Amino acid sequence: MGLAMKRVSKFFWCAIAFVSSLNGETCVLAEAIPFAARATSPTVDLGYSIYEGTYDASSKLNVFKGIRYAAAPIGNLRWQAPQEPKTNRNATVPATSDPPNCPQTGASSKTPPVYGFVSGPGDEDCLFLNVYAPANAQNLPVFFWIHGGGYALFSANGLDPSVMMGDNGNNFISVIIQYRLGAFGFLPGDDVKADGALNVGLLDMNFALQWVRKYIKEFGGDPTRVTIAGESAGGAAVMYQAMAYGGKQEQTLFSNVITASPWIPYQYNYNDEIPAKTYDDFAEAAGCGSAADTLQCLRDADTTVLQNASAKVSEAGPFGTFAFLPVTDGTFIQQRPTQQLLSKALQGQRILSGNNANEGVPLSPPTSKTLEAFRNYVDITFPGFSDADKSALEKQYSYAGDDQPTDPKEPLYETTGTSGLTVVNQSGFATGQQQRLFNLFAEYAFDCPGYWLASAFSSAWKYQYSVPPAYHGADLTAYWSKDAKVPGNAFRKAFHKIWGNFIVYNTPVITIDDAKGRMPNATVPVGDGGVINWPQWTEAGPSMLSLNTTGGTPVFNNVTENLQYYVYLEPGLTNDFKLVDGGKWEGGRGSRCSWWKSLATKVPY
Repeated sequence: MGLAMKRVSKFFWCAIAFVSSLNGETCVLAEAIPFAARATSPTVDLGYSIYEGTYDASSKLNVFKGIRYAAAPIGNLRWQAPQEPKTNRNATVPATSDPPNCPQTGASSKTPPVYGFVSGPGDEDCLFLNVYAPANAQNLPVFFWIHGGGYALFSANGLDPSVMMGDNGNNFISVIIQYRLGAFGFLPGDDVKADGALNVGLLDMNFALQWVRKYIKEFGGDPTRVTIAGESAGGAAVMYQAMAYGGKQEQTLFSNVITASPWIPYQYNYNDEIPAKTYDDFAEAAGCGSAADTLQCLRDADTTVLQNASAKVSEAGPFGTFAFLPVTDGTFIQQRPTQQLLSKALQGQRILSGNNANEGVPLSPPTSKTLEAFRNYVDITFPGFSDADKSALEKQYSYAGDDQPTDPKEPLYETTGTSGLTVVNQSGFATGQQQRLFNLFAEYAFDCPGYWLASAFSSAWKYQYSVPPAYHGADLTAYWSKDAKVPGNAFRKAFHKIWGNFIVYNTPVITIDDAKGRMPNATVPVGDGGVINWPQWTEAGPSMLSLNTTGGTPVFNNVTENLQYYVYLEPGLTNDFKLVDGGKWEGGRGSRCSWWKSLATKVPY
C-alpha cells in the first residue's frame, strides 16, 4: 500500500538516503490575488475560520498546513459521515505545521517491521489538509492528492509538492489531504450500516473535494479544473471517487484522474462473512463484544483501546495484508470495480494511469522459493478458487522449469518487457518461483487494475515507471522530489512535466526537449510538432510509455537477507523512454489481465 514521505519505511525510502537538493525553475504568474500572497504570513478567510500560513521565498509559494476541512470525527461522530467544521473566528488560526497523523493501523505482523508497515499512535481529530498556492495565483488548476498506505497508514506529513510545481512554472495549486484510516475509516458490518456510515474514509476524501469546490478560489484556484491523484490505496481511492454514487454524483468535483499503482486486493459486500468477522473481531478486541449496543460501546471507548484493537485485527492477517478496506455499501460504492469500470459509469473526463515494473515487492512473501510455497500462497490468497481455477492460474503464469525451486545461482536482472525472459520468472529482485509469486501479486492487485482503469475512460494515457528498482512505491520519489536523488535529475523533471501537463493542459504529452532533459543521447519516442509520440490508450490499441533511465553508478541495497537490489545514481543517468504495446508487454500481460477479469467474482474485485 502506498507510502507517505514522513512516516516512511527504511526499505521504501532507502533510495532517498542518498539525498541532495533539486532546484527547479519557477515562473510566477503576475496577476491579482485573492489573499495576501507576498506577505510574510499570508492569511485566508474561509468564513468558518481565518488561517494564517507562510510565504516560502525560495519556491514563491504560499503554504497553509493543517487547515481543518471537517469537524473532529470523535465520540458520537465516530463512524458517521464527515460534518462541516465548527465556526471558530475568535482568533486567526496558525496554519504553519503539518496536521497530526490519523491513528496508524499496520499490516500483518508477518510483514517484516523493516518495511515500515507498522501500527502507531495517532489523533482521531485528523481531518485536515495542506494547500500550496503560487504567489499571485488566480484561476489556476488544482492538483488534489490522496495518500496511500493500505487505507491504514501514512499522512500528509512531509509531502512537499514545491519541486514539481516549480518545474511546471508554478502553474497549479496543490491540495494534500488526510482521511480516517484503519477501523476508524473502514469499519464494515450491519451495525455501522444501520447507525452510521460505511466507508467513511472515502466519504472524507469526497468531503475534502467538496471543500475544494467551495473554498479553493480563496487561494487562487479554479474549482472547475481539479485533477485528483493518488498512489496505491490512494490510486484506488481516486477510482472510488470516480465510481461514487454509481458515477452519478450531483456535484462535478474533478475532471481528471491520475492513478499510480492502484491497489484493489478485494472488495466484499459490507456484511459478507469476512467483513462481518472483521467487525466482530474488532468489537471483541475493544472489549465491546458482549455489549448490548456494540457500536455505541465502540463510540464510548477510549481512543487508545480502539487504536490497539484496530492494530490487533489487521496484524492477524496473512503477509502484506490490511484488514479494514472499502466495501460495497450500496450507496457511495454500489458495485465492484470490475463491474462498474466495464459499464464506464464514472465521473471524470480523462485518466493518466501508471504502474511500476516490480509492484510485487515488498507486500508479497520474499521467501517463497518452491512450487509448494507458491501453491500455498495461492491457497491463502484466493480461498474462493476451485482446483480448476488454480490449475488455470499456474498455466497463466507458466514458464520453462516452473516445477523446479528457485535457483539461488541465477543472476538477477530486469527484463526488457518486449523480448527474452519476462517478469513471470525474472526481475532485479528474484527469479523462478519467487519471482513468479512476486509477479502474480503485482498483476492481480496493481497492474491489471491499472489496465482496467485506463480502458474505462474515453481519454486515457498509460505508462510504466521502470527505473530500477521500481518496487511498489519507488515512484513516489519521482513526484515528491524535494531532497530526492533517485531517480535522476533529467528523469524527475520529465516526470514532473508529464504530470504537470496533464493537470494544466489535460494531456501528459510533453516536448521532446523536456523528455530528453536536453541530453542529446537520451532515447524518447519522437512525434510531430516537437513533442513525444504517446498515443492514447484503448483496449484495441493499448499503447503504453515505458519510462526508464540508463547509465549511472550502481549502489547495492541490502534490506534483508531475502530482499536486495540496486539503485542507480548520478552522474551519467540518461532518460530512456520507449513506446510499447501494453497487451503484449511482459509476455502477454493484457491476456493475463483479461483472465483475471474473468475471475473477478471469486477474487472478488
